[in-house]
Amino acid sequence: MIDLEKLHEQQALFAFYARQLSYPEKIDYHPSVWAEALIAGHPAYPALQQYWEAMQTYSMEQIEEMYVQTFDFQKKTTLYMTYYKYEDSRERGSLLVRLKEAYELFGLEIEGTELSDYLPLMCEFLSAADWRGHEQEAANILGVMLAVMEDGTYRLQQALKEAASPYFHLINGLRDTFKACVIQEAQGT
Repeated sequence: MIDLEKLHEQQALFAFYARQLSYPEKIDYHPSVWAEALIAGHPAYPALQQYWEAMQTYSMEQIEEMYVQTFDFQKKTTLYMTYYKYEDSRERGSLLVRLKEAYELFGLEIEGTELSDYLPLMCEFLSAADWRGHEQEAANILGVMLAVMEDGTYRLQQALKEAASPYFHLINGLRDTFKACVIQEAQGT
């Protein structure tokens, strides 16, 4: 079950993920972006520190090339989260509609031709949506969304690890952030 308050506390970090998973722009790699996104002690900090340090060793041109090669030309590392499980099936289409409706319910309209399961868009939604006062609807919708993201990022993480990509650490951090937003059930004795 999702802890909506913890999820709300992570909104700035989800904005960081949205920026880092979108086509690279020079401003996204400025040290202030890192300083604003995360504090030491956060569960995602070690993974994101590795990602940030790795990315600082590349030129902007190299980052752009790596991004395109990683996310635009490889099916195994697509940023479309339902593709891993459903590819182009009908089930995927109905899930895409549910996600789009979730965005609209909380005031985010998808501009352009982007599909609703695009990971940067999903992170942007989590960074901007205000579900306070609508906790019951939010719990259901965000539960589905985080399940889609968790499933898709697991497969993405495995492919990025295999490719030895620095984006592997970014996805690890995202998955650690998901875990920080889940209500831990008490262990039975």
